[in-house]
Amino acid sequence: MGEILFLAHRIPFPPNRGDKIRSHHLLNALAQIKPVHVATFAETAEDRACEDQLAEVSASHCLLGRTKPLALAGMEAILSKRPVSLAAFDSRKLRDWIAATLATRPIDTIVVFSGQMGQFVPHDFRGRVIVDLCDVDSAKFAAYAADGQRVWINRREAELLSAEEARLVGLADATILISEQEARLLADRIGVNDQAQIRAVGNGIDASFFDPGKTQPHPELSSDAAHFVFTGQMDYPPNVAAVTRFARSILPKVGGEIAAQFHIVGRAPSAEVLRLGQLPHVTVWGEVADVRPFIAVATAVVAPLTIARGVQNKVLEAMAMARPVVLTPEAATGIGAADGSHFLVRREDEAFADALAALHNGEVDGAALGQAARTYVLNSMSWDAVYRTLAEIVDTSQSKSDAA
Repeated sequence: MGEILFLAHRIPFPPNRGDKIRSHHLLNALAQIKPVHVATFAETAEDRACEDQLAEVSASHCLLGRTKPLALAGMEAILSKRPVSLAAFDSRKLRDWIAATLATRPIDTIVVFSGQMGQFVPHDFRGRVIVDLCDVDSAKFAAYAADGQRVWINRREAELLSAEEARLVGLADATILISEQEARLLADRIGVNDQAQIRAVGNGIDASFFDPGKTQPHPELSSDAAHFVFTGQMDYPPNVAAVTRFARSILPKVGGEIAAQFHIVGRAPSAEVLRLGQLPHVTVWGEVADVRPFIAVATAVVAPLTIARGVQNKVLEAMAMARPVVLTPEAATGIGAADGSHFLVRREDEAFADALAALHNGEVDGAALGQAARTYVLNSMSWDAVYRTLAEIVDTSQSKSDAA
């Protein structure tokens, strides 16, 4: 029957951030198909504490601490003419473990999660290769450069990652993206006409966990105020830019007599995010044990992102919790829900603020909007559907090398 080698840039436990949620479910899906051997990295003590959970689902595993300083990765990248993203994850120990596993186990499929891990697929591997890029990283770095952020560095990263993405598509039997938009973007950027080679497999959502009937609103948050909530990894630049925009440009425009509070909820808030907590009506909560009580009390969950790749889990979680979501077109990308029926899409700051005021004042029925959002998630965004699609893709009937 053969076995699978799964390469992930972060340990898929705990599933508490966007990439880990996807890799966690991908690993569970693969483990239902055949034995899986996992090579991955740990970055925190929390990651290390999950090694037993990794061992339970895998036939064998290699979990290495990733401690390479970014400055060193940058130097290595410049000397080797590689993207910094690849140099940061390169590891001789991991290469050795992978070589030993391929030599001793009947591996017929390698599944790569995230573009940083494609460098570990041996050139002479004759089995099937599946690459889950999630989203088009090169486009993200190009957007950073266009936005004026570290222009030379981000432009270089975008160009080199685009070449790596093209290489991986050429190597893989199937390349997976998180949405049809990302799949089309990648195909257009690298000039691939065979759409069967690049496929979209969206994220699911655990609607039984994100269930408003199982969650009590946060007891410290008064029901008299309008509570606007943002959740996410708070050292991630697009999230930092989004909450900064909301706190400084959108929240003041809500105005009037509304007692509005903005709650920033998520681990590792950057110094810039922490400074936002000094503004009136803004609270930076940092990492919390459970985001659901904050979502449950929200007048609206907000996602004012201007740079967004793939599908925003924060949006799906809020929709599953039957809360109104106000978001930018970028944050709505990849979610097939309808503006005005399942969430409110607004681009400009003034329009964003007006939508929030309308929800608070009852001009827009937030309860009905939230319930429609949850119904949409239940009907269209289940992990079971994702598992079935993955089982179809991870089919060892023929690899490129066999076809050749």
